[in-house]
Amino acid sequence: MDLFSSNNKTENNKIKVTDEVRDRIPDGLFLACPYCGTQIYNKQLGDYRVCPNCDYGFRLQARERVALFASDFVEFDEELTIDQTDFPGYQGKLDRAKKQTDMKESVLTGSGLIDEQQVALGIMDSYFMMGSLGSKTGEKITRLFEYATKHRLPVVLFTASGGARMQEGINSLMQMAKVSAAVAAHQEAGLLYLVVLTDPTTGGVTASFAMQGDITLAEPHALVGFAGARVIESTIHEKLPKDFQRVETLLQNGFVDKIVPRQNLAEVIGQIVSMHQQEA
Repeated sequence: MDLFSSNNKTENNKIKVTDEVRDRIPDGLFLACPYCGTQIYNKQLGDYRVCPNCDYGFRLQARERVALFASDFVEFDEELTIDQTDFPGYQGKLDRAKKQTDMKESVLTGSGLIDEQQVALGIMDSYFMMGSLGSKTGEKITRLFEYATKHRLPVVLFTASGGARMQEGINSLMQMAKVSAAVAAHQEAGLLYLVVLTDPTTGGVTASFAMQGDITLAEPHALVGFAGARVIESTIHEKLPKDFQRVETLLQNGFVDKIVPRQNLAEVIGQIVSMHQQEA
């Protein structure tokens, strides 16, 4: 007697997924690495959410980065308000971003310890309207540098942005100059500005304060550039290399000082800050 009926043999078995079963399957159980394409079981990423095959760091929210890298964090300017534009649909997008990220704007600023070193810390959040640079974003980063200059602290800024926020027009673009002026004053005071480029850092942020650091670190395979690859290809009418605008290419061409796996960042930042303070 057959132990299994013919309908239950492996070669004939067809699994039917009902709506009830589908609802019980968790979202995001398996993920594909955006860089190497490896299929990864979610728990394989670990606390740092890093691809085990290529070291690509999956995107993190700002508060997740604080939990990973900083201690004794004190937030700045959480309740800062700035008049917003009446661009159609803009307020609705802001409200959704605030709810999704538990933040009021696309950057989190404050002071805290990284590897026991006191720093002024800024973290841009790609989950808040793609980390776009709005008036409030620029004001918060400017105030961060002004605080650091006054209290003679190094600034560590994690960048992640799609560029200037189009809904705010020229007011968004002016933030590039405003933040750059605050960066210059901080550097003239002989203080350290350390940038960590994360995926993605593009547009006006790349064209200004993301590339003005005294030392520039980057996470593996992060996308960093100004215009998008498709825009450039349509302009120059040539196919771009595979790793165009990846930090590995920027490192080869002198735009990045060191690529550091996410799990090693706190230690490396701590060492750099400590060395700079000893020299000062």
